[in-house]
Amino acid sequence: MKLVTAIVQPHKLADVQLALAMHGVSGMTVSESSGYARQHGHSEIYRGEEFTIDFVLKVKVEILVTDAGADEVVAVIAEAARTGEIGDGKIWVTTVDEVVRIRTGEHGEIAV
Repeated sequence: MKLVTAIVQPHKLADVQLALAMHGVSGMTVSESSGYARQHGHSEIYRGEEFTIDFVLKVKVEILVTDAGADEVVAVIAEAARTGEIGDGKIWVTTVDEVVRIRTGEHGEIAV
């Protein structure tokens, strides 16, 4: 099993969610996050004062999939989240050793 984690721009979340639903993904976890990469934040002017915004607001999407489905899910997210601008985000895949569905006690891929 794999955990696909994507950091995307907040305004692209609805596009990513729709694309994943159309691909057959039945569940995901979404959380707000903030950080920076190459863009290192930005400066804004508010009431004549310049402020440096060190961390940029992003959304983290996590999806648990079978080994066979990971590459397709990554491709779907990348296509739906892409704007072509700096700050589009990142996707990474990690291996998951065990999954347990709490309600039923099922283990492994059947619990996904």
